[in-house]
This record gives sequence, C-alpha cells and structure tokens, in this order.
Amino acid sequence: MMIILSPSKGQDFTPVAPSLPSTQPEFLEQANQLITALRGYNLDELRALMGISQPLAERTWQQIRNFVLPCSPDNAKQAIFAFNGQVYRNIRRTTYSQDTLLYAQEHLRILSGLYGCLRPLDLIQPYRLEMGYKLSTSQAANLYTFWGERITNSLNRAMHGEKHPVVINLASNEYTRGINKKQLNAHWIDVQFKEEKMGKLKTVVMYAKQARGMMADFLLRNRITHPSDIEQIACGGYTFNKDYSKKNLVLFTRSAT
Repeated sequence: MMIILSPSKGQDFTPVAPSLPSTQPEFLEQANQLITALRGYNLDELRALMGISQPLAERTWQQIRNFVLPCSPDNAKQAIFAFNGQVYRNIRRTTYSQDTLLYAQEHLRILSGLYGCLRPLDLIQPYRLEMGYKLSTSQAANLYTFWGERITNSLNRAMHGEKHPVVINLASNEYTRGINKKQLNAHWIDVQFKEEKMGKLKTVVMYAKQARGMMADFLLRNRITHPSDIEQIACGGYTFNKDYSKKNLVLFTRSAT
C-alpha cells in the first residue's frame, strides 16, 4: 500500500536530531532545472507568477537564490519534518520510532511542484512552488507537462513486486493531476472527508486537512495494508459513510456544527 500526500506551504526548518536518517530526492536534477527557470524571473514577475504578497515574494526570491546542491543536513531537512501545514501537524512524526520512519519511507510519498515525488526522509530545502503555477521552462509550458510521466513511473517503481498494489490518495486534486492513473499499476482509492448537513455534503478544507493527517498517521503507525481496514478508522469525528462510498472512493462524514 502506498499513501500519497500533498506538500504544505507551511515549512519549519528548525534542525532535527542529527541521528535521524536522511536520503536524497530522486529528481534533484529536475528540481535544479526548475530553480534555474525561476531564477530567470525578476521579483515582480515572481510575485505575479505565484500570486503572493510582496514580503512573501521577497522571501521566496531569497530561497530560490539560496538553493544549492547537494542537499545536506546543513542546508536541508527531511521532508516529513520540514512540512508543517495542517496535514503534517496531525502526523505525530516527532514520536515515530526509527522502524516507523523506515516503514513510512517505503509506504508514503509526498508530491511536490519542485521535487516531483518525495520520500519522507528525503532532504529538501526551503521552497515555494505549487504544482498549479504556470511556470514555463525550456522543456514545458507548465509543471504538469514538465513532470510528465515521471511521478507515475516513480510510484510504479516503488510498488513493483507488491502482489496487490494500492494507492491511498490523501492528496489534493492540484497534485494528483500530476499522476497518470491509466499508467499507474495499482488500484487507486480516494479518501475524502466531508461535513453532512440536511443531506448535503461539503468539504471544509481546514478540517479535511487535519483528518488527512490523522488518517496518514494511523495507517503508518498501524502498518495498515488492506483497503477494507480503512473503513474502521475514525479521524477527527469523521466516520465511514457506506452510502456515499464507491469502489474507488472511501468517504468519511460527520455532522456539520
């Protein structure tokens, strides 16, 4: 079973224990190509590309200029600890044993506009590059075209040899658009969390992100391998809703307040 998550804009590069293992991202060459393309933008162009405030553009501008290879514990941090948004604050990674971290390394992938596909222990540097940004390079008109089949192929390699490979999608549509599901050698299952009120369903993004983190945390801690076991999990008050679930969709609901 492979779990996939989106990255988060929120990042924390406070140093972690030096004894923690680390690995290099698979697509560092491609990440460097994207950084090179971003360095061709002036500050105003970068702000327009990303639709961000002036202070955030200045900080991102500096991150682009500070990016240098190779990634090392001196200039980078393991992805699962560096991302610090709502999803990741609900993955209790600081309490993980080394065995759980190594299990996550094999069964969790974080999609990224800059790095393509990350393992939890891959070292990353501070960045901001959402998959939906229309960044053009000498190779492609946008990031989806740039990454092409690379992310899909990476997932297939990671699951090669599994008897019944399954992808548990806890990522957003913006990032899963970068995966060619027709070329993916696995059964795809979307997991969603919605509020139910008077027979109508609605996604509240903040709460859904929290629940995604709780779900990922539970799957990793408990080494869940069979998709049907997911239905028994309760996250943030959400419970499995059989009526709205389908073959490729496991839907969790709770009553709206």
